[in-house]
Formats: sequence, structure tokens, C-alpha cells
Amino acid sequence: MFFSEARARSRTWEASPSEHRMWVEVFKACDEDHKGYLSREDFKIAVVMLFGYKPSKIEVDSVMSSVNPNTSGILLEGFLNIVRKKKEAQRYRNEVRHIFTAFDTYYRGFLTLEDFKKAFRQVAPKLPERTVLEVFREVDQDSDGHVSFRDFEYALNYGQKEA
Repeated sequence: MFFSEARARSRTWEASPSEHRMWVEVFKACDEDHKGYLSREDFKIAVVMLFGYKPSKIEVDSVMSSVNPNTSGILLEGFLNIVRKKKEAQRYRNEVRHIFTAFDTYYRGFLTLEDFKKAFRQVAPKLPERTVLEVFREVDQDSDGHVSFRDFEYALNYGQKEA
């Protein structure tokens, strides 16, 4: 329940009017020739401007493959949808990182069984210790006695798909 609440909050997120205006301004700035769409290169620049990283070829290919073949690029509405989805994913990942950090009380970058026990005593005090151990073993994918952020994030995402 604790994890699903974080996921549910991220699904209801909407951009503020000022954020929405900024996205439109970035679109217009990247559409230098006023074509009404963003080309592949324009899109890369927009992602750098909004997210601070250059998208991979795979990411750009994925976006461009979803573009209507009758247009030459990404129209404003499609761009706004892409940005909204990326922002939602970014917010969700930040929430997961926040939860992980709350469990990682010694700031080691991984969680031990003791960290799990302590966390579950706080969020689900009546949960049997055996269940906590089973959850830990399930999340600790490589069975090294440590749950990395990647393991933790995978477990939360996998759990959402199952729910």
C-alpha cells in the first residue's frame, strides 16, 4: 500500500500553467524555421533544454517511430504529451529514490535485511518477520544480502505491473 500510494500520486500529476508555457516556448525555440513540428535534431535539442541530457539514439528512434507518417516530425501536441510522460516518470523515480533513501538510514547506497525489518516495523508493524524476509529475498535479485537502488526500483515497478 505504501508503494502504491507513491505510484498513484505520480499518475495524477499535471503540469502547472507556467511549466506548460515553458514547454511550448521550448517547442517554438527549437522549431526555428516555424515549420510547426520538431525534426529529429530539433527534438534532441528540446530534450537537452528541458531535461539536461542528450537523448540516446534508441530514445529518439522510439519517439520518431511513433510520429504520424503524414507529418515530417513531432507536432506540438505530441511533444507536450512526450514531455508530460517524461516528467511523470522523472517524478516517480524521484519518489522511489526518496523512499529508498528513507530506508537507507546509514547512507550506504544499499539496504540490508535489518534496514528492511526496521522500515517494515514503521510502515506495517503487524507484518510477520517471515514475510519481511520473503520480501527481502525477492527484492535482493542477486542474493548478495544487499538491495541496491536498482533492485528496489525494479521491485516497485514490477509490483505495479502485477497489481
